[in-house]
Amino acid sequence: MAITVSIVEDDAGVRDGLVRLLRRAKDFCCLEGYPSAEAALRALPAAPPDVVLMDINLPGMNGVECVRKLKVEAPSIQIVMLTVYENPEQIFEALTAGATGYLLKQTPPDELLAALREVHRGGAPMSSQIARKVVQMFRTGAPAGPPAELSPREQEILERLARGDLIKNIAEQFGSSFDTVRTHIRRIYEKLHVHSRAQAVAQYLHPPSPPRPETGRTMAH
Repeated sequence: MAITVSIVEDDAGVRDGLVRLLRRAKDFCCLEGYPSAEAALRALPAAPPDVVLMDINLPGMNGVECVRKLKVEAPSIQIVMLTVYENPEQIFEALTAGATGYLLKQTPPDELLAALREVHRGGAPMSSQIARKVVQMFRTGAPAGPPAELSPREQEILERLARGDLIKNIAEQFGSSFDTVRTHIRRIYEKLHVHSRAQAVAQYLHPPSPPRPETGRTMAH
């Protein structure tokens, strides 16, 4: 079945270009384009698409706040930010609000379509520049290394996620299928008690400190 996509973009030229791109691709069905977050929030929860392409700088409510509200109203929607902004704070806000991917508007059309396919299959696509910034957001020194409870293969996959590699590329490196790598990633999330690539990378770079032992209490006499 075709992957259904809706677009939230205030620039009519960009929006129309994305609609044309998606409608030319055989495995996509572009449902609608919305000029504002408010218009999207009125329509999308009632008939959610598989994926939403979301701009950040929208008139009125911004794209990050729209993501936050959409994930409450329709949690099954996968949202990919498509923006010109590389600001680390905006990247972090978008991912923590519930966005699954983050792409720059200069992403070539073929790569954009590949990223939408990846997010529909359970991946978390990010432009390479954005993946590096996500890593830098969490890094204050050298990585501490993968958590010990992960298997050797899971540790290798987490290391590559931290470098910004796509699931497709990881699968090719290991000679595995996309679904096999995605299963490994799902187990990594379960073991680390996280729900996203950004959270898993954060634990890779800065694992939680072990709890401090309780100090003994003196007895009153």
